[in-house]
Amino acid sequence: MNLFWAALIVVLVTVVATTAMLLVRRRAPAGSYFEDGDRAAGVFGVLATGFAVLLGFVVFLAFESFDTSRSGAISEAQIIAEEFETAQLMPRAVRGRFSGELICYARSVVRQEWPQLESGALANGHNPWGIAMFRTLKTVEPRSATEQAAYSKWLDQRTDRESARADRTHGGEGVIPTPLWVVLFLTAGVIFMFMLFFADSAERSVVQATMMGSIAVVISSTLLLLWFLDHPYSESVGGLRPAAMQRTVDQLMHEQGIADGHFEIPCDEQGARR
Repeated sequence: MNLFWAALIVVLVTVVATTAMLLVRRRAPAGSYFEDGDRAAGVFGVLATGFAVLLGFVVFLAFESFDTSRSGAISEAQIIAEEFETAQLMPRAVRGRFSGELICYARSVVRQEWPQLESGALANGHNPWGIAMFRTLKTVEPRSATEQAAYSKWLDQRTDRESARADRTHGGEGVIPTPLWVVLFLTAGVIFMFMLFFADSAERSVVQATMMGSIAVVISSTLLLLWFLDHPYSESVGGLRPAAMQRTVDQLMHEQGIADGHFEIPCDEQGARR
């Protein structure tokens, strides 16, 4: 959902809520439908406070998931660059293969996995180039002290890479369960209905419209914010983009002086095997 549609939804909800308030106000008695305004305000305070507390916890949960996905994407890209350097200390027979497979891994994340995350279609499981690198790893027979140290370091980096990938992909499924969305919208609807009973024909219409409109703007925009945080890979403004991994791809492609000699890249620009 882009910024235009979000703004349009907020405007429509506000117009509908304000119109409903002004229509009810026409037949409302002076002083609102409540005979005891203080008691009604107390009940409304309980409703609003409960909704605000629930909303606060959910926003915290959604933002934490959003930040975890962002941090995972950055960490994964950094680990790929570090693994590329470690690969140059491996036995000579596998240095070029590891280097090419790392570039293919990064390309597949940018060109294949990221669009799947945006559409919510990313399947569970490992990246295919991660599996290819594991198969290559099984052929490694380190002999020198440098190769043995690099082999051990690669195992650690592989674990870190998979953990970072898990952090990156977990946000694609959303963390707010459906029952919680139902409760949030139900509570928002109750608050809206309760506000209509505050319609007062003795009060100016602009005051009544402002009272209802401000509540509609706050509630609708907050719910839209929750939707955005629960879908971190949306194409809207502020959505997560594969900028860190793309920088890693560019770095590995344009700074191949780190590599120990020329190597073959076994995939196309999209990260698909040739």
